[in-house]
Amino acid sequence: MELLEQVLERENLKAAYHRVRSNGGAAGPDGVTARELGVHLKKQWPVIKERIVEGNYAPSPVRRVTIPKPDGGERNLGIPNAIDRFIQQAILQVLTPIFDPGFSESSFGFRPGKSAHQAVQQAKCFIEQGCHVVVDIDLEKFFDKVNHDILMSRVARKVKDKRVLKLIRLYLQAGIMEEGVRVASEEGTPQGSPLSPLLANIMLDELDKELEKRGHKFCRYADDCNIYVRSQKAGIRIMESVTRFLGKRLKLKVNRKKSAVGHPTIRKFLGFTFMIFGFGVDICISPKSLKRLKDRIRKLTNPVWPIPIEERVKRLNQYLRGWMGYYALTDSPSILGGITGWMRRRLRSCIWQQWKRPRTRIRYLIKLGVPRKDAFNAALSGKRDWRMSRTPATHMALNNLFWENLGLVNPLILYSYLRQGW
Repeated sequence: MELLEQVLERENLKAAYHRVRSNGGAAGPDGVTARELGVHLKKQWPVIKERIVEGNYAPSPVRRVTIPKPDGGERNLGIPNAIDRFIQQAILQVLTPIFDPGFSESSFGFRPGKSAHQAVQQAKCFIEQGCHVVVDIDLEKFFDKVNHDILMSRVARKVKDKRVLKLIRLYLQAGIMEEGVRVASEEGTPQGSPLSPLLANIMLDELDKELEKRGHKFCRYADDCNIYVRSQKAGIRIMESVTRFLGKRLKLKVNRKKSAVGHPTIRKFLGFTFMIFGFGVDICISPKSLKRLKDRIRKLTNPVWPIPIEERVKRLNQYLRGWMGYYALTDSPSILGGITGWMRRRLRSCIWQQWKRPRTRIRYLIKLGVPRKDAFNAALSGKRDWRMSRTPATHMALNNLFWENLGLVNPLILYSYLRQGW
């Protein structure tokens, strides 16, 4: 069976459809959501399939969306139509078994059985082996700058069906819809499409093979690559050498502002950093990741946001569970205790402001077990909400048991629970 026929085989298409439906996501330029994909396929699929087989199918341009990066700037996302996500997913499912077995063991991004946690743990092993200098390489707008000809030449090494090659190139050149105007895409592979991560790994596999040939210890997750060496001098030499290799062989540019040779306790990798001590190495949450956590908590506990405290707790819990699901990898959870206390104080400030009037505050404080005299003194105080959130009266009324009964997640307890399950 030819490769295109494998892509269009019924079971493969069924799996692609279920994957696109489960992933959900925003609608593309045509406004059709993943939930509506089934109805759309019943009407259009026979015609679309015939066009694909004949080589006449023309993918629609993607919808451009920009989202803020955690460290500043913006990231461009391209959202294809649901039908094109479905076709790309079907292609991905056939190409992954062809390409993935040949990828480097040090490549962890968007691969079956691989994860960001594994990349961080391997980096920890390299540091424990004495590689206390990291060459942190950041590619400048990698997904926007991929050279189509170079990428397609790498794909063609293992894909011989010219119809599949043509279809992949058509997706690369589908263009971008911006404010109703179609803009041609002469380079790049838009983030947001199912094929994009695999194509990125195919493109950067040549870098992996070059680093392996040189005997370097490295971890790569998509376009985030860290090389671990024993000296600053070796790191500087490797940074210059790899920069030349990427520019000459793959036409990719290293972001000099974000790339550096430094100590792994200072440079972050996939949201983590490392602490080196006499007996080994600990994985730590990076300061930037902690800042993003606190910024999100600030947003969810903004006192002027008029929502019930139960809804605040619900939204906080949703975010904290997702955040801790990733950052429970840390070996140093002590910082979470301070964040828990600070979060509760912000919630106490929200409740104090919601109570507003002194008589309301008195009534609730007494109801929650505060002595009458202390309740009057606290309610009639001229202090602002933030200062009142740490007074003995509010601590007594809105104590840890209060938050437990309300169902608020305790990050430290959640950390222990998650680690036990690993």
